[in-house]
Amino acid sequence: MSDGAGGGPWLLAIDLQRVFGDPTSEWTAPRYAAAAANAVRLAERFGDRSVFTRFVAPAEPTGAWVAYYEGYPWALQPSDAPLYELTDEVAAVATEAATVEAPTFGKWVPQLRAVVGEQPSLVVAGVATDCCVISTVLAAADAGASIRVVTDACAGSSDDNHRKALDVMSLYGPLVTLTTTEEVLAGP
Repeated sequence: MSDGAGGGPWLLAIDLQRVFGDPTSEWTAPRYAAAAANAVRLAERFGDRSVFTRFVAPAEPTGAWVAYYEGYPWALQPSDAPLYELTDEVAAVATEAATVEAPTFGKWVPQLRAVVGEQPSLVVAGVATDCCVISTVLAAADAGASIRVVTDACAGSSDDNHRKALDVMSLYGPLVTLTTTEEVLAGP
């Protein structure tokens, strides 16, 4: 797999935050703990070639985001609010890695491309498969990135939505392929 930025593939760990890992949150991903544990294993392997993203609320919602946050007013908090922190197990491996924040579902933003390059090889983990992961993966693939989505290092808003999102992303082969944590750790 070509990396576009030299040095091999990058791990992109999407939005492994308290707001998605807390079982009492309206935005919880039910299988967050298992996905985060596998993402941590991957981050230990990728080291400083890991990037962690964080979904954060905009200072002032605009456009369709106004109606979105009318439905979730509790989420309009500053980016340093506890709900937007990486969960403890993820934060422990993210200390040396780059972190990119964005107030959008998709994280294929200029700040991320500045770290990984314009057409990198990405190994993707994170939440929610059916929201921020798919939004990021499809935009990156469309831009020419080569992507492996680690199915057991992702979690959806439900098991059914997780599977549906994986099915859609698999349609983008060979730009997007599906894999598992064990396959990534065993591979080159």
